[in-house]
Amino acid sequence: MSDDPFVSLVGVSNHVADVRLCRPPNNFFSTEMISELADVLENIDSNDDVRVVVLGAEGKHFCAGADFSGASSGSNTADLYGAAARLFRTHKPIIAAIQGAAIGGGLGVALAADFRIASTQARLSANFARLGFHHGFGLSVTLPDLIGQQRAAELLYTGRRVSGEEALAIGLVDQCVAPEDLTDAALSFASEIVMSAPLAVESIRATLRGDLAQRIVAATAHEMAEQERLRATDDFREGTRAMTERRPPLFTRR
Repeated sequence: MSDDPFVSLVGVSNHVADVRLCRPPNNFFSTEMISELADVLENIDSNDDVRVVVLGAEGKHFCAGADFSGASSGSNTADLYGAAARLFRTHKPIIAAIQGAAIGGGLGVALAADFRIASTQARLSANFARLGFHHGFGLSVTLPDLIGQQRAAELLYTGRRVSGEEALAIGLVDQCVAPEDLTDAALSFASEIVMSAPLAVESIRATLRGDLAQRIVAATAHEMAEQERLRATDDFREGTRAMTERRPPLFTRR
């Protein structure tokens, strides 16, 4: 395994922490990435100079999901969801800046943030069912909370891709901007939050999130059990094979 980090704190300026996923071009989703992201965000919680986090990514994609052709797809799911719970328990508001793909677990990471700003070139998808798989990373909670039960069911059942513009229309993101404006838009939004009293913002955030972290823990326990069950099926093997071969899957209900 490379010693290169999966996540980096680029710096802090004007009370805004610049955090980036840094395994370009795809920033594939993995236990290592989520664990490092939780580490970085927990450390930021102890830094009183930081009031807002902007979570971006280097390369073409925000997070293109798991790499089923490599080792990351076999990561320990219990460790992954333990790291996810840590991420949801952090205290500072997070703005996700999404370019390119936010797919599968990458969409889950984007939905862990408080706000999302997408490029017009972004595409978002909960593509799990098209892989013969159950969704994870707490999307059972975060997706319907954000866009409603009916719309969430549609996206989870179909696994279809949503453009940045459609994501804005259905409430999946808060802003959609030109690719060249993405960083500036995220920083401008962060600067608006910075103008508010930090203790008040964190208190309000805790009130609004309520028992979100506990709900994520309960949801991921169920999601993990279903993922493990479906991982043993022919349909999952066919779904992942079809994805790597860039062809429509032929599911057999086995």
